[in-house]
Amino acid sequence: MADASKSAPLPGFMPDRLPENASAADFDAAAAAKTLLRATRAGALATIDRNTGHPFASLVNVATDVDGSPLILVSRLSTHTANLEKDARASLLLSSAGRGDPLARPRLTVLGTFAEIARDHGEEPRLRRRFLARHPKSELYAGFADFAFWRLKVVSAHLNAGFARAADLKAADVIIDLAGAENLIEAEASALAHMNNDHAEAVRLYATKLLGGEDGAWRLTGLDPEGLDLALGEATLRLQFPARVTTTGALRQMVVDLAKSARGG
Repeated sequence: MADASKSAPLPGFMPDRLPENASAADFDAAAAAKTLLRATRAGALATIDRNTGHPFASLVNVATDVDGSPLILVSRLSTHTANLEKDARASLLLSSAGRGDPLARPRLTVLGTFAEIARDHGEEPRLRRRFLARHPKSELYAGFADFAFWRLKVVSAHLNAGFARAADLKAADVIIDLAGAENLIEAEASALAHMNNDHAEAVRLYATKLLGGEDGAWRLTGLDPEGLDLALGEATLRLQFPARVTTTGALRQMVVDLAKSARGG
């Protein structure tokens, strides 16, 4: 007997409807989804109500792990946390900020299962650092006993970026492969501190000259094999590398080349 689960569509997929997978030829859906995932600071969290099974939507701050997995910081006193403790399946709706019709702006829904990260977990310090770099005000309550970080293991995603720019995506389309990047991940904290403290002007040029951001004291909040995350107050940007980097040596050369490009050299 055939395994029905092998042919079942992933959550959120619409294989029988167009134009969901009929994107324009010049549109890179995976790249657009990754950028939106990295650059969005808050989203609508949809959990499954533990009492009746109804969808329960709430608003949460969002950051990402090095590979792009969404991170949230929630209190166990919240309804959505109680729901996740009963059923970890959930989705996050992320939308780009801007003026005008909200439905005219790109948005991404990522679906999967959340897992709580215990305070004594080996990866918790990295997740805490990356989240607080994106949401500094969260440090006021991140240490409270009822708060914990949760990480979404992405199963699928759905992107809607406008007419003929919608796509169903698999986890591999939005989550970065970290194979061979252990050296870079280990050095992330020190590399960010070095860039923000000693090369703040280069970071500002990345934001203003390469990405068209407003002038100001931009800072790096994260890095990974595919790019840099930048922030200025509540504004965020994502700078995609022209090539994958996995070592500190390759990163040093990349940031130098980017700074040269930003200066018009």
